Amino acid sequence: MTQLLHLTSPLDAQLWATERRHEGSSIALAPTMGALHNGHAALMERAAELSDLTVVSIFVNPTQFDRSDDFEMYPRTLEDDLRLCESVGIDAVYMPTASAMYPAGFDTTIDPGALAKRWEGEHRVGHFAGVATVVTKLLTAVQPHVAVFGEKDFQQLAIIKHIVRDLGLPVDIIGIPTIREDDGLAMSSRNVRLTPEARADATSIKRGMDEAIGRSQHASDTSQIAEDVTSAITECGGTVEYVAVVDPNTLEPMMTVDRDAQLLVAAWFGGVRLIDNARIPVHS
Repeated sequence: MTQLLHLTSPLDAQLWATERRHEGSSIALAPTMGALHNGHAALMERAAELSDLTVVSIFVNPTQFDRSDDFEMYPRTLEDDLRLCESVGIDAVYMPTASAMYPAGFDTTIDPGALAKRWEGEHRVGHFAGVATVVTKLLTAVQPHVAVFGEKDFQQLAIIKHIVRDLGLPVDIIGIPTIREDDGLAMSSRNVRLTPEARADATSIKRGMDEAIGRSQHASDTSQIAEDVTSAITECGGTVEYVAVVDPNTLEPMMTVDRDAQLLVAAWFGGVRLIDNARIPVHS
């Protein structure tokens, strides 16, 4: 096993990537904020399948947190993260400092556009501007041919694809299905903050989505789907922030399921905010 390369500044990453591309190697990037789990491992493995060299970025981006306490409490497990990267066979880890990413005088933000106005954008003001800016900086530094993101953050993935298209960035954005625990809970770095009781209750998100989708029919009223999911979560002690049935391309709300749709959910359990989503296939 080759030694895991540590890249610690945008210039380090750019020089390394330029040399590797000049040699003819393809590069894939799996962006993360650390606290890595098996869901991230799946991202890394998919990235490795798509390229000669794989880079994992680990950076807890302060500009995408709408609450300072959430940023401070975000789990940081760097030693474990590096061990996981080594076990998967990652070639390089890009670990810039906040001062390297946002040096004195930094004053540029990317507006992610209309896709960011609703849902997460409404409840986490400024979140997607932070995501758009940091992802663009990561892509600029690492210069990947392909970047891999999880579909658990469905709105984020849609926004990143939109940004790459609009800015003409030379990278393919690939989404992989949500990786789940055995009980259905979507894998998330925030799950470690759940108490055992809240952790068990949080499985109601996936269960509620599955049951509501299973009962839906062609041209089903989306308000009934949202009501069913909300009831499943609140009956288990969760607090719903939003449940929405949307067009998977525009993220605009749908009144009826007369074509394939996406179900988006955000809810709180024991002081921890979780998001999830599921496809709603149209029934003939």
